[in-house]
Amino acid sequence: METVRLLGGKPHRVLGGHPWIYKTELEQQYPYPPGELVRVFDHKNRFIGIGYYNPNSQIAVRIMSFVDEDINYQWFKNKIEKAKQYRSLVVSDTDAYRLIYGEADQIPGLIVDCFGDYLVLQSLTYGIERLKPLIVEALMEVVKPKGIYERSDVPVREKEGLPLVTGLLAGEVPELVIIKENGFRFSVNIKEGHKTGYFLDQRENRLALKPFVVGKSVLDCFCHTGAFSIYAAGFGAREVTGVDISSEAIARAQENAALNGYSNKIYFFEANCFDYLRELEKEKAKFDVVILDPPAFTKSKAALEGAIRGYKEINLRALKLLNDGGFLITSSCSYHLTEDLFWDVLYDAAYDAKKRVRIIEARRQAKDHPMLLSSPETYYLKYFILQVIS
Repeated sequence: METVRLLGGKPHRVLGGHPWIYKTELEQQYPYPPGELVRVFDHKNRFIGIGYYNPNSQIAVRIMSFVDEDINYQWFKNKIEKAKQYRSLVVSDTDAYRLIYGEADQIPGLIVDCFGDYLVLQSLTYGIERLKPLIVEALMEVVKPKGIYERSDVPVREKEGLPLVTGLLAGEVPELVIIKENGFRFSVNIKEGHKTGYFLDQRENRLALKPFVVGKSVLDCFCHTGAFSIYAAGFGAREVTGVDISSEAIARAQENAALNGYSNKIYFFEANCFDYLRELEKEKAKFDVVILDPPAFTKSKAALEGAIRGYKEINLRALKLLNDGGFLITSSCSYHLTEDLFWDVLYDAAYDAKKRVRIIEARRQAKDHPMLLSSPETYYLKYFILQVIS
């Protein structure tokens, strides 16, 4: 196995367990091909860990093990077995969950989601791309799915020098899969849906709606395929309005409402949520509960300022639509918008909306998306339940 060395004279996060090493932290750029497994040493030749190297990426090395061991089929099998065992502890009342969450499961660059009898795999890096045959074989043995489908069609692969790809990796996979989640059912398009087809990270947060929607009027913005809307209807909301800009998402949301018997209680509209919120404000519409679950407004620190403006606008307008005593359920899945920054955004929105607001609960991503203490990048989803008070 080839070796790389850290620069001397500077602190390195990897020494505290962070799995990333940037180009600027290495002594030199090494002539190894993308995805090559390497041993990492410090400037005094002390062993640090084993990872894979990519000279084309700003993250030059991603650590897979802090032990000097072989990265082979058995290694992947052991990691997948541990991931599966952990999910058996923290996941219940569903047959859909995240099985592998990259760095948090010690396999950086790999995402694997389980939808019933099928797995969806995302290979995000060159190192995982080279090791993918071993990973697929180990998944088939440990999980025994009927099929594995690849959804490596995410832009982050381009930063690694990889093309965007999708396709069948093993077995057979249908276009639509019906999953069960907390007593509800959802139709998931794992071949063409957004990301891997369904947002598993909000599963526990959707349950948190229950006390706040009984007998209430609910507006669900950025509703995607209708999960929050359907939970609200199932928990006793009087009426629910779901809005999303995607016609495909709205069509699937309507199917999901019918699947759960709520077609007469949920009204879905295809619209730009920013425009829709403005129109509702002009019409002086009022709701008891507004849910905001937008896509990430920024994927980079450089675009953070614009993202903050976007988050402030939707939260400000949502607060203006709420009745006194109403609840705002608001989320951000932008890693660069930290919890503290999101708090500030919500404060500014409430100030400009001239609303007094109290925080009822602050939540994060579901437990099958665990956060690595040494890697703040694994914490991305922020979720607040707020109440407008007189």
